Amino acid sequence: MNIGKMMKQAKELQENMKKMQENLADMEVVGESGGGMVKVTMRGDHSVRSLQIEDEVWADQDRDLIEDLIVAAMNQASQAVSNAVKEKQKEMMAGLPIPPGFSL
Repeated sequence: MNIGKMMKQAKELQENMKKMQENLADMEVVGESGGGMVKVTMRGDHSVRSLQIEDEVWADQDRDLIEDLIVAAMNQASQAVSNAVKEKQKEMMAGLPIPPGFSL
């Protein structure tokens, strides 16, 4: 492979990465815990857009439980974002001559 072709592919990859980051910023995922009693909506840049807590969670007034449910929902949403990013990267890099094990 010649250097000119490699440079062209690198530039295309860089442009695709920028587009992917813009698309991911608009993406939203929902993480849930407690059987859906707590829901966190998170954007593709890992910023939290909203938090919903069902009234029944408050009824017990168990601060530790509420905190645990929020953390679990946020972690689930964060993992969903990470999985979506990995999938988008995989799609974007398909067909490119990249060494095995290379990650962005």
